[in-house]
Parts: sequence; C-alpha cells; structure tokens
Amino acid sequence: MIPASFPDKSEIARLTARMLIEIEAIHFNAREPFTHASGKQAPTYIDCRKLISYPRLRSVLMDFLAVTVMREAGFEAFDNIAGGETAGIPFAAFVAERLALPMTYVRKKPKGYGRNARIEGAMSEGQRVLLVEDLTTDGGSKLSFVDAIRETGATCRHTAVVFYYGIHAGVEETLAEHDVNLIHLCTWWDVLAEARAMEAFDAETLDEVESYLRDPAGWAEARG
Repeated sequence: MIPASFPDKSEIARLTARMLIEIEAIHFNAREPFTHASGKQAPTYIDCRKLISYPRLRSVLMDFLAVTVMREAGFEAFDNIAGGETAGIPFAAFVAERLALPMTYVRKKPKGYGRNARIEGAMSEGQRVLLVEDLTTDGGSKLSFVDAIRETGATCRHTAVVFYYGIHAGVEETLAEHDVNLIHLCTWWDVLAEARAMEAFDAETLDEVESYLRDPAGWAEARG
C-alpha cells in the first residue's frame, strides 16, 4: 500500500537524483569518457539496475513511480503492468504490487521455440497496459515493446521509467507520434543540480558534464 501524501514533482526529482548519487549509480568521468551502447562517448554513465540491491531506496522510488503514474495518467488508468526485458522486469513487478495489478513482461524478440512468444504472463485483448522500464535514452526500445503489447490487442499509451536522459531532441515527440506518453522521475539535469548541491564531484568534472548535457553530439565530436 502506498502512502497518501507525497512530495511534488520537483522534490521527487531531487530526491531521486540524490538516491542515485548516494548508491553510486551515477558515474561522471570527463578524462576517460564512457562508451555507450550507441558507440558514442560521454562523460556520464548511469546504472539504474543497482537500485534493486538497496531495499529502502527502491521502496521509496517505487512509491514515487507509482504515485507519479497515478498523478499523470489516472488512478484507474491501467489493467496490466508490463516490464521490458530485462532491466524493466523487477521495476514492473514492484509497481504492479503497489497498484494491485497483474504483471507481465515483454521479450526483446521472440524466444525462438515453444509458443515463440514475446509476452510472458497473462495479457488479453482490450487491457490497458503500462510499460515500465528502468530508464530511457532516445525511446527506441520502448516503441518495440509497445508494438509487441499492441499486437495482443491490448493498448499501451504510457511508459514509466525511473530515469530519462532528457538531453536528446525529439524523444518525447517521437513517442507522442506513436501515441505513447513518457512518465519519469528525474533527468540528467536533476542529477547535475543535486550533484552540485551535494558537492559529490569536483567542480571541473561537473562543468564538463554540463558542457556535454548542453550539446552531446558536439561534445563527443570535439573529443574525437
């Protein structure tokens, strides 16, 4: 059961950022940039999967995510909570428990044997499904999961994540064109602001991170 009273959206964003910093899920390194899945370099890296190992933090954050979903989508807006393989599965389970709803998960691709299914669990035609994941960068993987959900005859008009990069142009517009609304708790800008307030990293590193956030492509290009 989730509590009845919660902070506003800006305070939830600040507290979420603080928790991610405290458990060292946030990594900043401008001297030795990280290579992301896209192949591009960045001075930032986030590991939301670490949250599942911290029971107190994950409990608070999942309360935050559940109440944010209800605030932004409605209190009786869903019939099923689906997690995206693999990182979204535990978060979907936590949210489904709080909202007292069935939980399913969506494979990245058909498993290749048996029923060759992409949806695991019970999902039926006409159900209103919330897709839950740990984070979103450009929204691309979300559209694949949403399409798989819709192929069952269910609807999926919302996806909820703990962390949204919030630095790449056109992400929310692309999702909206697919009739999907993005719900999130915090972004890189929230993390940067809280990292400065906490003095969690040296000022030079934070300045370099801010330079990257303002122009990710330009920052990567300038450093080869």
